Amino acid sequence: MPVSRASKPGNRAMVLGIATLAAMVLVPYLYWRGTWFGRPLSIQQIEQYLNDEKNPRHIQHALVQISQKLDRGDRSAEKWYPRIAVLAGHPVAELRVTAAWVMGRDSHSELFHQALGVLLRDPEPIVRRNAALALANFHDAAARPELRAMLEPYTLRAPREGVLTYRLKVGEMVNRGTLVARLETGEKEPTEVRAPLPGKLEFKMVSDGARMKQNEEIVVLAPSPDHVWEALRALYLVGTPEDLAAVEKFTLPASEWPERIAQQAALTSQQIRARAHGP
Repeated sequence: MPVSRASKPGNRAMVLGIATLAAMVLVPYLYWRGTWFGRPLSIQQIEQYLNDEKNPRHIQHALVQISQKLDRGDRSAEKWYPRIAVLAGHPVAELRVTAAWVMGRDSHSELFHQALGVLLRDPEPIVRRNAALALANFHDAAARPELRAMLEPYTLRAPREGVLTYRLKVGEMVNRGTLVARLETGEKEPTEVRAPLPGKLEFKMVSDGARMKQNEEIVVLAPSPDHVWEALRALYLVGTPEDLAAVEKFTLPASEWPERIAQQAALTSQQIRARAHGP
């Protein structure tokens, strides 16, 4: 929710607090593989695209169009709910991400609520995060562990044995899918190690050229500011006193974080404390 119209500090804080009540999920990959999904689709096209298993981008396009209908309060989109819940188990991770994003648009759907609970155990961290953020709209405390994880660094591990060659330097920013390192395994092509989440390369856990065992730590990624902010907004709704330590470390302004992080952390802390003390 934009805050540019708030002219006074108090108004700005109020707007930030209200913003936490909006749908809080990470933006899906609307430009996945260079495709733009803003082109309007007819009802017939949505139906066709949503079931086009040969073209996952068509499915994602339909999901984005359905989310826009839900944002406008168009309840005709409910007829596609069973299909969306099925897509939450699709083998393509980008579709699970987008399905979670759409399901966060209707916090009254028990079908969506159940499907999001399953996605909290997804092998892809980006899917789990979208599911947790969406579940916050249901005021479901099951989201809390994943939301706290969004506030912490992420450790990237070796998917198999091999000799490690880094492709990035400490301090470099990464997006999801950025090539972080390669593992020479003795096969013709090296194994690529790509970031599953956005962030900043904070530490290298071993030296370049090290021989890695499967599951050994390679690098630590500092969390993305966007992920931190979204997690703080979600914890505004579902956080408990057990989450305060994770939240309040962001209340002091820091040069590496946007100003909105400290503001939201303060609001979230206040809300958690107020909720704990009751009316």
